[in-house]
Amino acid sequence: MSAADPREAITRAHYEEWARVVASLTRRFGDLDIAEEAAAEAFATAVERWPAEGVPPNPGAWLTTTANRKAIDRIRRENKRDDKQAEAQMLDADSPEPLGAIDDDRLRLIFTCCHPALAMETRVALTLRMVGGLTVPEIARAFLVQETAMGRRITRAKAKIKAARIPYRVPSADDLPARVSGVLAVLFLVFNEGYLATGPDTNPVRLDLTAEAIRLTRLIRALLPDDGEVAGLLALMLLTEARRTARISATGELVTLDEQDRGAWDAALIAEGHRLVRERLAAGVAPGRYQILAAINAVHTSARDIRHTDWSQVLALYDQLVRLDASPIVALNRAIAVAELDGPEVALAAVDRLEDKLAGYHAYHATRADLLRRMGRSQKSRAAYDKAIELAGNTAEIAYLTRRRDQLG
Repeated sequence: MSAADPREAITRAHYEEWARVVASLTRRFGDLDIAEEAAAEAFATAVERWPAEGVPPNPGAWLTTTANRKAIDRIRRENKRDDKQAEAQMLDADSPEPLGAIDDDRLRLIFTCCHPALAMETRVALTLRMVGGLTVPEIARAFLVQETAMGRRITRAKAKIKAARIPYRVPSADDLPARVSGVLAVLFLVFNEGYLATGPDTNPVRLDLTAEAIRLTRLIRALLPDDGEVAGLLALMLLTEARRTARISATGELVTLDEQDRGAWDAALIAEGHRLVRERLAAGVAPGRYQILAAINAVHTSARDIRHTDWSQVLALYDQLVRLDASPIVALNRAIAVAELDGPEVALAAVDRLEDKLAGYHAYHATRADLLRRMGRSQKSRAAYDKAIELAGNTAEIAYLTRRRDQLG
């Protein structure tokens, strides 16, 4: 357990209270730093006391009460917040806050934290930290930036919230459309971290994260049934989750799409995902990013094996996606489809153009390694595999990359 993050010693069920406690204290005291530190102290106290004294009947209430006391103590010690003293002494008399339009505590917090006054990347990063359960290194890897840079970004977001007095107000039904894009981005990144965990000290696939992301996206679908991107993200998650049991071998190695046992895929999830994709196509509305990604996955999960994949359709969908999202990650994935249609040489030229943007991304080097292997350039392929292994954090992926490298002549 890290002293800086005492939550790691709490069970997942108790850890989910972290976000609720932080958001509650932030709204009460108007200071995110105080809220996070008080919550951390409360969880540290729980780690110390609960094993000996037993878990209290209402862990959430215990954590909230303890964190409130820690926050009050700090405010009094600092002696700089006289205007907060009276409020602090009246905390026990506060009436419960209204639930707003969302019944689920976790989802309500995500919508609350995805405040439109912050830039999109900033609100997503901050919400991932406060509510999504991801660490700063995990968030940094999701955004392909250095950990220190991400830490500064989150710190600046907190400072802006404090300086601008941005309220952590429970969103109403009218607030949801303006915030949903940020919420979907949060859930997409949480799902991705569960689908292929980036940390070396975690399970390669984290079912807790993927299941929670799907659960919350289903709730948003019920709240906003006509939002195409909500349906698209849900379809994307379902079609990806359907392959989970076939993605890791008995020896703990990643199994790529072309080698997976498609009979082990979850047929019910695939059917539901395909139905959502068809519904969006029938709507006749120009698709957004998540809808296109879902359609790409629908093509893959419709093929009975890798040889029967309609790569021309996959490439056409990526061409459509590039017009909406010209990110280097999309370009990298598009190049994989190009390799299947035009050969590895053409794809490698496209991949090499991404070096300045993706040099620190392990999947860039893994893709280069595979293309070079297919071209018979074993020495350069080995070097690319070595770099991919060095940068990868997922143990199952490292095992797969190591085997492929060692198979080179």
